[in-house]
Amino acid sequence: MLPNQITAWKAHLVEAASGLFGSGGAASHPSPAIDVKTLHAKIGELTLENDFLSGALRCSGLAGFDQHGG
Repeated sequence: MLPNQITAWKAHLVEAASGLFGSGGAASHPSPAIDVKTLHAKIGELTLENDFLSGALRCSGLAGFDQHGG
């Protein structure tokens, strides 16, 4: 790599980094509204599903089955 190319990349990064990581980025890309109750409900649903399926695997004798063959 040429030193001039690295210097140019660094200058571009310094100019653009404030927009990516600084407060300027937050204004141009507002975070979406998050419904915490909906997320908690989904987490609970998936937890119950995982618990049910892991119990079904234990009952079927496949609990020690390794899908990667190891």
